Amino acid sequence: MGLVDSVELPQPIKFVFNWGRKYSLWVFNFGLACCAIEFIATSMARHDFIRLGVIPFAHGPRQADLLVVSGTLTDKMAPALQRLYQEMPEPKYVISFGSCSNCGGPYWDSYSVTKGVDQIIPVDVYVPGCPPRPEALLNGIMKLQERIGSESLHQRLANGDRPEPIVVGADA
Repeated sequence: MGLVDSVELPQPIKFVFNWGRKYSLWVFNFGLACCAIEFIATSMARHDFIRLGVIPFAHGPRQADLLVVSGTLTDKMAPALQRLYQEMPEPKYVISFGSCSNCGGPYWDSYSVTKGVDQIIPVDVYVPGCPPRPEALLNGIMKLQERIGSESLHQRLANGDRPEPIVVGADA
């Protein structure tokens, strides 16, 4: 933790820092099943996420700010997901993309399926659907960007406070 993270910044500086973080999200995709194919559709011109400052593919977890978990997480893959999450630098954010990653989906009753990504790592945004539309992911990212724009890094990092997760479509 550096000096910027350990003290409360004045509002104008906090605004500039949050603005920079909010419009430069590097995404690391942890695609496990069919939702990963839907996530790939977000790189098409129709769903141009780069115009919103979301860089679709980070080279690895150490360069990523945002982890998108898409698909069925099994108990065997859970330690790998946890290790990748721990390799990401702070502040880091997680989007659970699809019913299978949210709660196990249609496979929730299987002995080998983890009953949601939140059992392993903390989740910031839930995007429901089977498979969810790229527009739903875009909506989730925009809601996350709103949260990043108004958060205090000092409070998040020093106290470990994580706000309640956002559920896309819950306010409609």
